[in-house]
Amino acid sequence: MSLEATDDEESRPEGEHGRGNCMTSGLDLFPQAASANAQTVDQLYLAFVIASAVIVAAIFLIILVFVVRFRRREGNLVARRVKESTLVELTWSGIPLLILMGAFVWGAKIYFDEAVPPANSTEIYVVGKQWMWKLQHPEGNREINELHVPAGRPVKLVMTSEDVIHSFFIPAFRIKQDVLPGRYTQLWFQASTEGRFPLLCAEYCGTNHSRMHGWVYAMAPAEYQRWLSGEATGETMSEAGQKVFHRLACATCHARDGPPLQGLYGRRVPLSDGSVVLADDAYLRRSIVDPAAQIVRGYEPIMPTFASNATEEEILQLIAYIRSLKNLPAGSLPENVPGGTKNQNEGAANERKQQ
Repeated sequence: MSLEATDDEESRPEGEHGRGNCMTSGLDLFPQAASANAQTVDQLYLAFVIASAVIVAAIFLIILVFVVRFRRREGNLVARRVKESTLVELTWSGIPLLILMGAFVWGAKIYFDEAVPPANSTEIYVVGKQWMWKLQHPEGNREINELHVPAGRPVKLVMTSEDVIHSFFIPAFRIKQDVLPGRYTQLWFQASTEGRFPLLCAEYCGTNHSRMHGWVYAMAPAEYQRWLSGEATGETMSEAGQKVFHRLACATCHARDGPPLQGLYGRRVPLSDGSVVLADDAYLRRSIVDPAAQIVRGYEPIMPTFASNATEEEILQLIAYIRSLKNLPAGSLPENVPGGTKNQNEGAANERKQQ
């Protein structure tokens, strides 16, 4: 899908993807469960409902017994003093404690399972904007208010916002995560059912919040690969990031005397204040928009900020490009920019010759 769209773009019409369509009707207790972890979330929720119903029923039953047995009547006009019972107090305190601790452990396990994506996850980048979802695939495919994913494979979403707080919510997958300006958040899922499922913003983000919705298409792996090939833009995210890298003249420093980018991603970086940070997506983004916040040990704070020169999508592309340099030896920045101009490619080559 082309990324040319306006902020008030309507949702796209229904496509021919998959066998199902997650549209609920009537008084369904649960939406369709279409992800690997949806059943565990439903089981926890159902356990809470049953436990709450049992406790409420027990309370009302005790109240009814007390109303009948201890009602005011002839010969029982003055209440008798009730002797304290340590056993009763421990019982009514201990049972709720056990129930709540069990729910806490159960919920914590689900939370940690959802917070740690598998190492083989397909990464897709999401930018929230009033009032649309903009998505980029590593292969270069870009979408608005639609997300195509392979069923049966883990998918990791790296998300940020261009303006205000949004919340990425797929009810059928039982996942929801706030999307925040100025930082990255993530979530992962594995679609277990092919079909089309609603994608919503669950955080009030402005006047057209109710229109910030779209669809997730879970497709068979082979069909997903055909979709990737059919929607290919001709360049991957890392190739697009390489163009941004040269447009912003980043190689002027990083190919000479600045901190080397080759092998940087995933490495621990010593800073001038004595601390050490992990070079992940969040660190790279902060280094681009606020380079003076974390100065690499042995280097001067001379890098300018690019907060106003690069969009959130371009920053994600830059990060993808830096990640692609992870296994390169020092001093081996690629010279040519795929699809770049002659001046860009010649400039990169000249910079390498002058080292």
